Amino acid sequence: MKIIVAMDSFKSTIPSFEACEIVAQVIKKYLPSAGVIIKPMADGGEGTVKAIIKAANFRWIPLQVTGPLPEMQVDSGFAWLEDKKVALVEMASASGLELLSKNQRNPLATTTYGTGQLVKAAAEYRAEKILLAVGGSATVDCGAGAAMALGWRFLDKDGCLVSHGGGGLGEVVEIVRPEELELPPVEVLCDVDNPLCGPDGAARVYGPQKGATEQMVKQLEDNLLRFASVIKEYLSLDIIDVPGSGAAGGLAAGAIAFMGACLVSGIKTVIAYSGLKDELSFADWIITGEGSFDLQSSRGKVISGIVEVAKEEKVKVGVIAGQVKLSSEYYRKLGVTTAISCRKDHMAIDYALKNSRLLLANAAEEFVKSELL
Repeated sequence: MKIIVAMDSFKSTIPSFEACEIVAQVIKKYLPSAGVIIKPMADGGEGTVKAIIKAANFRWIPLQVTGPLPEMQVDSGFAWLEDKKVALVEMASASGLELLSKNQRNPLATTTYGTGQLVKAAAEYRAEKILLAVGGSATVDCGAGAAMALGWRFLDKDGCLVSHGGGGLGEVVEIVRPEELELPPVEVLCDVDNPLCGPDGAARVYGPQKGATEQMVKQLEDNLLRFASVIKEYLSLDIIDVPGSGAAGGLAAGAIAFMGACLVSGIKTVIAYSGLKDELSFADWIITGEGSFDLQSSRGKVISGIVEVAKEEKVKVGVIAGQVKLSSEYYRKLGVTTAISCRKDHMAIDYALKNSRLLLANAAEEFVKSELL
């Protein structure tokens, strides 16, 4: 029997590679002769770099850059695939929400400058392609900070440079291109379709998660609209309604405007570089999972990507998730054979989070006994 374990991370509790190892160990305990292949997965959010390093032949290039606040310095870096000259930059490692304490979270002040430094460093490393994973941001600055690190200048009515963060966007009246900017093709790993502005946009949907009050959200929305109008005036680009442009506080939109980037599927990109498709040949099962198996799972998340490639090879899909919120009838229509929840009925969420590894192992054991033995 050949089984592939391709788990996503369980947000804030278990990294993807550790989740894979826990499930794999349980399978080997009961089926020591089975061939078990581990391929950690991610969809472009937090943990994408760790997943790709474990799943493929990327290596880590360390670098110290500016953190989410202009006065911060953080240890970051990018993943490098030597044979294809591809760099993977994970913005969360430089401009991520997890780098801040709760009282530091303020999207009017937080910046993507450090992410731009990573992109610049990857280009100087002679990357022939840069992959930009944009999940987990602390920012709503439309990528202006990243653009500043690449040499773009944003001026106010007095001809002065505007401040960092979403608060500074409302002051921009002029955009000045860098004298020299040489970037390889940039692909933004993005599996959401939120536009930059509006009810489903960067400020209103994601602003509160990053510490924005109701008043801040209104200011950020107004500033994004203003900044987008200046971009249209100076760069002849309309970024407001581009699907996915609202990802990471508008970093996706900024990458389009200031890096010439295109938006691509995060999970499809990770699958492609991980070599997962090659391993699916002659596999009996592929086991995947994440913190919550719900309606969002079918919209560009890891599980949906796994189901898609598994269908091509007629491989059965099993899901082990922190919580399963879909009926068996619904998930079978998606292409999932079975789904097992780590958190059982009436189990307190605090208990489930504190005991996530044990519960994952128990769920993996339940899967093995019900489906493999």
